[in-house]
Amino acid sequence: MNVSRGVDTSMRLDLDDDVPAQRPIEDVEAAPGTLGRPRLRTVPAEPYLLTADLCDAVNVAITLGRPLLVQGDPGVGKTRLAHAVAYRLGLPLEQAHIKSTSRGRDLLYTFDAVRRLSDAQLHRPWTKTLPDDRSYVRLGPLGRAIARARHGRRSVVLIDEIDKADLDFPNDLLRELDELRFDIDEVPGLRYEVPPDRPDLRPIIIVTNNEEKQLPGAFLRRCAFHYVEFPEHPDDLDAILDMHGIADAALRGGAIGVLQRLRGVDLARKPGLSELLDWARCLQSDDVDPQSLTTLPKIGALVKQRADQDRARKRLSTP
Repeated sequence: MNVSRGVDTSMRLDLDDDVPAQRPIEDVEAAPGTLGRPRLRTVPAEPYLLTADLCDAVNVAITLGRPLLVQGDPGVGKTRLAHAVAYRLGLPLEQAHIKSTSRGRDLLYTFDAVRRLSDAQLHRPWTKTLPDDRSYVRLGPLGRAIARARHGRRSVVLIDEIDKADLDFPNDLLRELDELRFDIDEVPGLRYEVPPDRPDLRPIIIVTNNEEKQLPGAFLRRCAFHYVEFPEHPDDLDAILDMHGIADAALRGGAIGVLQRLRGVDLARKPGLSELLDWARCLQSDDVDPQSLTTLPKIGALVKQRADQDRARKRLSTP
């Protein structure tokens, strides 16, 4: 059952905010339970073309305190959105990259039962005191974000490619995503939770989904949703390449023209933003003449299947 929660108006993602070239952000490698000033590290800016629709979707998730489920073509920038949001808001980013073997509880904590058993077997009352059971607990990305909130600090959490796990994975997180609290089963009485009266401390959770399998309806009901469209307009693509250090305007324009022509071809897998960026970096590093791009130099960075490469060459050889 969904719990009643207050709306949060304390923080907003704004397109008009100035973005510094670098900024100090809490180091996620430090213990989240630090009571004093957290350890900071300097983080470079995340190059990302935010749109008004994306900002609105993130702000809806912040207001409601719900995960933002992000879908879109592969390589369109779903994962990097979490990095951009964390940087712009000056918050630490906790990352969970999901695998087929991932379990829902892994996002909260793991308990080293093997080390606990080993210590117990070696325990001699007159030589060694057995460590507290809390020392065998290792918090996961979502668990650290919830623990950090107990000490008055907010986080962004990325749950990347949730559809790689089995269907039990999202179902196992329903209560924790609703209540933002969890108990350590192996340590009776040990609980972590976001203070219920502090919606401004709720972690901002971004979940990416490549639609490899259908997600459970109960999980979808607990999320806000946004579909990231491929930025078709040449000006947007040019701005993205410029942000990522592709300085030659002629090279940017030529690469964008090739990409747009290829996206109109019936390919098994159309090149996306990640392929465009990789290709442009290769072209720039080897000082490739922009006039030669229709011959598809370094095609392996742009088109990833042999049959697609043949179709691409055929299309680009046609005026």
